Amino acid sequence: MTPAPRRADVRRDTAETRIHVTLNLDGSGASQLATGIGFFDHMLDQIARHGLMDLTVQCEGDLHIDGHHTVEDVGIALGMALAQAVGDKAGLARYGHAYVPLDEALSRVVIDLSGRPGLVFDVPFTAGQIGDFDTQLAHEFFQGFANHAKATLHVDNLKGSNAHHQCETVFKAFGRALRMATTPDARAAGTIPSTKGSL
Repeated sequence: MTPAPRRADVRRDTAETRIHVTLNLDGSGASQLATGIGFFDHMLDQIARHGLMDLTVQCEGDLHIDGHHTVEDVGIALGMALAQAVGDKAGLARYGHAYVPLDEALSRVVIDLSGRPGLVFDVPFTAGQIGDFDTQLAHEFFQGFANHAKATLHVDNLKGSNAHHQCETVFKAFGRALRMATTPDARAAGTIPSTKGSL
């Protein structure tokens, strides 16, 4: 029996952004990204590459105001795509975690595909801006994702003095944690990973 493809195609249009996201959880880490914010595209590429998922993100946002709506809404659309791709989550590991270093920076991300949205975000960025990316928006991205993927997410930067390194370790760790959580568990094939019987 061939397993169902773990893919998603999400379009989300508002007065502030027009977004198209495609996601293949069983990909190779390929990405095509165009959000209009260079550093944010770089971070999304880290998710795809380290999560070994194929990801496309096309976003037309109101960047003449600032990057807030673009970054937050991409997080929302990616959360919607993840929820679509995992379906009822039968046979998945459910939990994922990763520690990722980059030079002096070290971050940890832990995720539970719990069906209950929640974010704990402790990243003391040492700069307010990285290129054209406002570091405050990292929180908005992960909040949007957690709310719409219905996932519990803990994001912690444990060490770091360079904001670029801090942010990159967070996104890399997120990709690796997501990869772990969405990996099929051969010993739990076909079963929902919860004593409640649903997630």
